[in-house]
Amino acid sequence: MRHIYTLLLYLLFPLVLLRLLWRSFKAPAYRRRWRERLGLFEHKPAAGGVWLHAVSVGEVQAIEPLVRHLQKAHPGVPITITTTTPTGSDRVGLLFSASVFHVYCPYDIPRCIDNFLERVRPGVLLLVETEIWPNLLTICQQRRIPSLLANGRMSEKSALAYRRLGSFTRQVFQRIDRLAVQSGDDARRFAELGVPAQRISVTGSIKFDMKIPASVLEQTQVLRRLCGEDRPVWVAASTHEGEDEKVLEAHRMILQQLPTALLILVPRHPERFERVTALARRLEFAVTTRSSGASCDTSISVLVGDSMGELPIFIGTSDVAFIGGSLVPTGGHNMLEAAAQGVAVVFGPHVFNFPAIARLLLAEQAAVQVSNSEELAQQILGWLKDASERSRYGENGRRVVEQNRGAMGNLIKLLEQMLRRQVAGRVE
Repeated sequence: MRHIYTLLLYLLFPLVLLRLLWRSFKAPAYRRRWRERLGLFEHKPAAGGVWLHAVSVGEVQAIEPLVRHLQKAHPGVPITITTTTPTGSDRVGLLFSASVFHVYCPYDIPRCIDNFLERVRPGVLLLVETEIWPNLLTICQQRRIPSLLANGRMSEKSALAYRRLGSFTRQVFQRIDRLAVQSGDDARRFAELGVPAQRISVTGSIKFDMKIPASVLEQTQVLRRLCGEDRPVWVAASTHEGEDEKVLEAHRMILQQLPTALLILVPRHPERFERVTALARRLEFAVTTRSSGASCDTSISVLVGDSMGELPIFIGTSDVAFIGGSLVPTGGHNMLEAAAQGVAVVFGPHVFNFPAIARLLLAEQAAVQVSNSEELAQQILGWLKDASERSRYGENGRRVVEQNRGAMGNLIKLLEQMLRRQVAGRVE
């Protein structure tokens, strides 16, 4: 079955390259460094290091404490971080600079993977969340590179799709040496898909272990003064195509009752910054952008967050946070970024990327779920008018985050065990 999968990848490869080119018209970064996706690059780190694969911005942010631990505890061990998206790549550069080796992850084609592994020669592979690639896992097993799936999650919908592949799924999942999963439900589903139970550890979600740097808190205070300390402010964080219109519709309803209210609208992908700004102006909102550096007084009703790496600042500046990707069937984004800062959270009906976290926040009255623009406007209005109620939800969210920390420590223990076994194996 894997051979059929590989043949299909080779046959479809020209289309993959065309898709990369097509995406580059909207986001030019996709046409740069494309040879890295084939496993081709000049610089080579020292052998025997840790290879961490984090798809994009959220995953890179989540593994920052792990990388800091490795750099402190094992200063001589090289660290390679791969991403799939240019935004993830930018985040690696911002957080770690030249202290880690970074390239794009190779395509799941044997030749590309071999190219990559011959250059990086890692001792251990750590994959974050959902990155399960048949050829990559097979070749790593053949080269005796142990793999650890960190912060693993498996929805019932995804499990059903994997089950349809039958024995092929079981073969792939059995190639993972260790799994650190978020919940007991995730553990059960992975076991049903073929992972031996003794390889699975329930560690919780590492995204509860985020720390808000003091620099972020300082910058939120600066931005809040620029926007107006006395005006109501809400943020729509990481919105997607088709969602911006719904958010702006809600904001129009809010302005009818709170004419000085400010919406900080933060599109998910940088290639959408200009389009979303144009959309807001076309709908006759008074708009400015973060990149312009222009004043944001009460004459401005929409601030477009068209800058990279500043989402925590935008969230901290706001009284209420709507988490994007949830009013459209994208699956939502991480609610904990807002909860950790004590900001009241609201999200839409589509949260299948974070189902357990969504349920927990709702159960603890740390978030509210809405179905449409009208409900969103009503909820935002209610909180903007009632400081004590939104503060209660915000503090509940902060408490939930604090009470559920610890997954990163559990993950570090598992990784340390694998590193010790690798060292022992080399000694033998």
